[in-house]
Amino acid sequence: MSEAPRLDTVAVAEATPDKPQPWSELGLREEEYASIREILGRRPTGAELAMYSVMWSEHCSYKSSKVHLKKFGDLRQETPLGKTLAGIGENAGVIDIGQGYAVTFKVESHNHPSYVEPYQGAATGVGGIVRDILAMGARPVAVMDPLRFGPLDAEDTRRVMPGIVAGVGGYGNCLGLPNIGGEVVFDETYVGNPLVNALCVGVLRHEDLHLAFASGVGNKVVLYGARTGGDGIGGVSVLASETFDADGPAKRPSVQVGDPFMEKVLIECTLELFRAQVVNGIQDLGGAGLSCATSELASAGDGGMHVELDTVPLRDSTLSPEEILMSESQERMMAVVEPHHLDAFMAICDKWDVEAVVVGEVTDGEHLVIDWHGQTVVDVPPRSVAHDGPTYDRPYARPDWQDALQADGAEGLARPSSGDELRDQVVAVVTSPNLADKSWVTDQYDRYVQGNTVLAQPEDAGVIRIDDETNLGVAVSTDCNGRFAKLDPYAGAQLALAESYRNVGVTGALPLAVTDCLNFGSPENPDVMWQFEQATHGLKDACEVLGIPVTGGNVSFYNQTGETPILPTPVVGILGVIDDVRTRITQGFVSEGSHVLVLGETREELSGSSWADVVHGHLGGQPPLVDLEAERSLANLMVEAARTGVVEAAHDLSDGGLAVALAEASFRNGVGVTVELDDPFLDLFSESAARAMVVVAEDRHDEFVSLAEKHGVELASVGRTGGDTIEVAGQFSVPVAELKAAWQATIPAVLGAHVA
Repeated sequence: MSEAPRLDTVAVAEATPDKPQPWSELGLREEEYASIREILGRRPTGAELAMYSVMWSEHCSYKSSKVHLKKFGDLRQETPLGKTLAGIGENAGVIDIGQGYAVTFKVESHNHPSYVEPYQGAATGVGGIVRDILAMGARPVAVMDPLRFGPLDAEDTRRVMPGIVAGVGGYGNCLGLPNIGGEVVFDETYVGNPLVNALCVGVLRHEDLHLAFASGVGNKVVLYGARTGGDGIGGVSVLASETFDADGPAKRPSVQVGDPFMEKVLIECTLELFRAQVVNGIQDLGGAGLSCATSELASAGDGGMHVELDTVPLRDSTLSPEEILMSESQERMMAVVEPHHLDAFMAICDKWDVEAVVVGEVTDGEHLVIDWHGQTVVDVPPRSVAHDGPTYDRPYARPDWQDALQADGAEGLARPSSGDELRDQVVAVVTSPNLADKSWVTDQYDRYVQGNTVLAQPEDAGVIRIDDETNLGVAVSTDCNGRFAKLDPYAGAQLALAESYRNVGVTGALPLAVTDCLNFGSPENPDVMWQFEQATHGLKDACEVLGIPVTGGNVSFYNQTGETPILPTPVVGILGVIDDVRTRITQGFVSEGSHVLVLGETREELSGSSWADVVHGHLGGQPPLVDLEAERSLANLMVEAARTGVVEAAHDLSDGGLAVALAEASFRNGVGVTVELDDPFLDLFSESAARAMVVVAEDRHDEFVSLAEKHGVELASVGRTGGDTIEVAGQFSVPVAELKAAWQATIPAVLGAHVA
């Protein structure tokens, strides 16, 4: 009988310095492995190597992005209403919204796992971001999902999209959380690289805010929730730190498996633990699992930590210490509890039938020490694992092809020569996959559970009621036009922020704060790193002008197949506050004979537009001009308009321009519109920023014009609502019902009717 392999303890590591180790297979570079040896003064044990490999991965350490993310920390951490209560570096940002309430919100990616295993990858992305919100002491109240896929008719899209949508809906629906917004975008560059970004919003009172740290010598470290299994070992931390090739789907065992019913119980249990004031801090177990939770809690505290790994409840008794530390099994939390609160803590967990085990305690040392079977397998400075990983200032340079791309503008593209041709192009743009009805997706989500959803899809921003008595609420929107970011990543990131800011403002909510999910190709590509540097620079500069902070977010690199990166996709989420949700402004036309007004300046800005893409398959030129002061003025106007009730409806002007806004507003209630345009083609398809379409009743028209003048917002009267057609005077008309039917048919025609 062969002898059982000897446990790789710290003592063994010291005695066998030259033992070969699989650092490369775990994603570490040679110089990173050398750095670990220098930190420890010896070679790492297998368990230590596992911890460093996942915590120093791109996904967990931000090693290629943190030199650029630092600029967000230079922003004033104040919102237009007051101080940020928690910001970058915490599980999620927390902002004051008045009346003693705070809101926490954050967006993160689960891109690579969702390609490998679409349903579970997307589902566990929702679960992870919900636990981030929960760890701050907040009750999760809503989710959103910005999604990107390859072309609608691509084989890869048909493989991943149904599973991803089902995963987002299945997990969120089981949690009882309304899905109030997001995006669904199709583009060739996302073939093999779908983007699954998940956002969660939570609500708490100021006094309920909790931060995650391990302090107080002798305090107990408690692991509670689901048992640890073999699923997710090296999951998102590894999958999100490399590119895919043809054998990517073989990585399926690395994707976590979610149990939303366990998470629902975990939410209620955790909130009761907070209410009972029996915890000092809580950390969720997401990417990198126990490696992350133990090292981050210890690093943020004022001492060390000792953990007995044998006590971790397992679903698979054959797991090694390395596998236990790397496992990304879902629905787990770690708490720091004072000894005199331990019985009360355990009683609450028992009430909710949530398994809880003391796995360690806070020590007066400076190291994280982990034992297994009575022997020490980890003895590391926790900060070296959690925070002091490698930092790369990767080379970046403006691509050689950028000038030629920007020089190839839309000015020379053929324009419609007749009213009939203009009509055909309007129909083509409105019914194109990126602008068509997304009910195939959103009907799989519960948008109204809990009864506090005020606005949801197909509106461009979601609105949630926070207080039943005062009707205080928040609005949230996520946006990004990757075509604009490809043309100019600095301006493109600002335009993403501007559109999200505008969507929130158009509802009547005051924009307060930013979270972002920065999705890019390989950081080892200087072209990609230039795009990333420009995008972060653009976001920082825009936030300075608008006076709003970045409260947190996520970076997702290696979104490319071979040499082809995705469109740079800096998704920006904006959260705003509305004093009374009953005053919110919706998009649809509601009455006959009301004035249709266009706010802001319409310029000849067609490069990167939906018209150029759909009609000509063209991408080139300069994106629309960014005017942040105009965006602020427009939002302030709409906030005051909502409070006074002067506006019947409003729709931002962005993708597809006025053509899409008119169509979507008509579809909502079947009310048509007639417009007279100076330059019908340009007025319909321009995608100039800082614009909105508003609808004002005859008896409020002069009042609104005065309000616009007060805020310095240019406006033009373009038509009147009424009838059952969309008519552009002197050009064409199309029945609302006919166009709506075509708009609704686009996605089901390819993916089939969805059966709930």
